[in-house]
Amino acid sequence: MLQIPFMNLISQYEKIKPEIFQAINNVLDSANFIMGPEVTLFEQEFAAFCGARHCIGVSNGTDALLLALDALDVGSGDLVLTVPNTFIATTEAITRLGAQPVFVDINPETFVINPDSLELTVQKLRSINAPVKAIIAVHLYGHPCDMEAVKQIAQRYELRVVEDAAQAHGAEYKGKRTGTLGDVACFSFYPGKNLGAYGDAGAVVTNDQQIADKVAMLRNHGRIKKYEHLMEGYNCRLDTLQAAILRVKLNHLDEWTRQRIANANQYSTTLAELPSIVIPLVTPGARHVYHLYVIRVANRPVLIEYLQRAGVSTGIHYPLPLHLQPAYRHLGYREGDFPAVEKASREILSLPLDAEITASQINYVCQTIKQSLSEIKAAPGEIKDA
Repeated sequence: MLQIPFMNLISQYEKIKPEIFQAINNVLDSANFIMGPEVTLFEQEFAAFCGARHCIGVSNGTDALLLALDALDVGSGDLVLTVPNTFIATTEAITRLGAQPVFVDINPETFVINPDSLELTVQKLRSINAPVKAIIAVHLYGHPCDMEAVKQIAQRYELRVVEDAAQAHGAEYKGKRTGTLGDVACFSFYPGKNLGAYGDAGAVVTNDQQIADKVAMLRNHGRIKKYEHLMEGYNCRLDTLQAAILRVKLNHLDEWTRQRIANANQYSTTLAELPSIVIPLVTPGARHVYHLYVIRVANRPVLIEYLQRAGVSTGIHYPLPLHLQPAYRHLGYREGDFPAVEKASREILSLPLDAEITASQINYVCQTIKQSLSEIKAAPGEIKDA
């Protein structure tokens, strides 16, 4: 029986091991471990990759969100709109500043923010003079949000727009890459990301000089020089070792992304034949980079068990939306408040996908799914349009 891992970081590492060793040794030889030259070089190179003016390397993706919101002067009592089908880091950054998340529903086909739901929510809040400050648009699974619609809403109501691009390195919307589509963007380089470090790392990307300058100070104790501090800040610096590793991997990212897309297309071509499976939608003008390949399926527990017995690893991103999490019970949301999010949470299933998975492995996963569906054909449940 084959064993298909959800992702294969070991195989990726083996292919670039000499480059990684050299990069690490260079840092060790220099003994410049904090804010070394590799950090500046990575910032320049990742900004160029995104097509942006500025990149500020930080300690992780969560801190990137925190610093970006802080740089936008989000603070106590402010409201920040986002979606509940995201990792909790998105909302942790809001609450850590004393602000409050306000959730809106998603487009059920792409899993990203629904502009109609967003506008209705902003209208209601503004009608009671609520202090709405910003929108966090989450480019989930590697598919970009409808940023034209989001920015139009932001402009009408004088809101700032933060891109949560933790899963969207190199994704594009109408020819522009994530990182350039809002006021400021936040990236995670957690090891499993399309561009992953060998530990925690992140970045804030922007075209706004004022935001860039403030984030750069905030990440390093608010200092403008060694012992002079313009403000209180944080210790959120990107390690030199991680920057060196990311520089090596960034040189391979375009090729890895092309392979991810090709692998996703192989999945979609085969699985599109199955009426019980809904494959990922890519909207016109979007470039999906497939951090995750997520299908929708009825009888998900049965399929997961069948795949597991066949040696295929899967994931669910995410099984319990944030508005129903115990951590946010105090916000007063209830089941049924966000129908598209809740329906998706019951049906989504992430299949193995990275640049390393082979065509034969993808075929094995697809054939296993076909076999499973033929055996559970009589079971109740069918995907309906949300």
